[in-house]
Amino acid sequence: MTSRSLAYVALATRDVAGAARVLGDLLGLPRQDLRFGSSSAPVFAIGETALALFAPEDAFLGEGAKPGVHHIAFAAEDPGTAGARLSEAGFRISDAPGGAVALEPMQSAGVRIRLSPALGFGVGCSDHVERIDHIGIASADNQAAIATFSGKLGCRVESQQTDMEVQIAVESFTSDRYGVVYHTRPPVPVGGLRVAFLTAGDCELEFLQNFDPNQAGQVAHGSAGNTRQDQGAIARFVASRGAGLHHIAFKARDIDRTLAHLRAAGVPLIDHKGRPGSRRARIGFCHPDAMGGVLIHAVERD
Repeated sequence: MTSRSLAYVALATRDVAGAARVLGDLLGLPRQDLRFGSSSAPVFAIGETALALFAPEDAFLGEGAKPGVHHIAFAAEDPGTAGARLSEAGFRISDAPGGAVALEPMQSAGVRIRLSPALGFGVGCSDHVERIDHIGIASADNQAAIATFSGKLGCRVESQQTDMEVQIAVESFTSDRYGVVYHTRPPVPVGGLRVAFLTAGDCELEFLQNFDPNQAGQVAHGSAGNTRQDQGAIARFVASRGAGLHHIAFKARDIDRTLAHLRAAGVPLIDHKGRPGSRRARIGFCHPDAMGGVLIHAVERD
């Protein structure tokens, strides 16, 4: 790769105007309207990259696009030359609209990748959003993803961790003479995720692999999420769509203030306050309906 930075992230949304309202009017990100092939799309600068909004049926995305994070575009001054180098390294490539080059997703852990010139937006931020914190990827095999994205595409491994929810049973023995004795049984895992973060530009790619395939937590919308529900969401996504791009997270200056701001504006939320997340962060998810089927969440961390 000639560059590991991102040119843009393409989002497929059932409600382009509604998603643009969230990103522009509510989160305060600067907007421009740009041509992508034969399409025109609203584009929002965020950190050193950009978010581009498309309807799922937009020709720029290709056939069969579903709502969600559709593809990421690595910045390449000359996509053809960069694509030829990857082809020599064993990647299958094809032409994409707008002079871009697309990689075969089966060779990149299910992630749709294009090579495209940088948009030249500069840096975009607001009182609520500093940059993209990470792009979440539902993974079937984190080690294979690391081998591709780090070993072949040059993305540095930032960190790896295991997120796990456990149940701990506590027994009590109460005596009128000897008082109370508590005994704790060994913890029992009930759900978890293997997580790997790889750096791409000023954000990370977060690969999330189901840690226990026998568990599949159900998300109760309107109540706070938890690790087991996060794991269940990833497991269901891989089962229904296969491995691939899953969500996008924004780095917030004050997560509780941002979530309260969105809630006051009528944006449906899963988490109304920040809860513990990866890398000693606090996270809070919006409901996918907030962005027309695109799952987003806020992250607050040092």
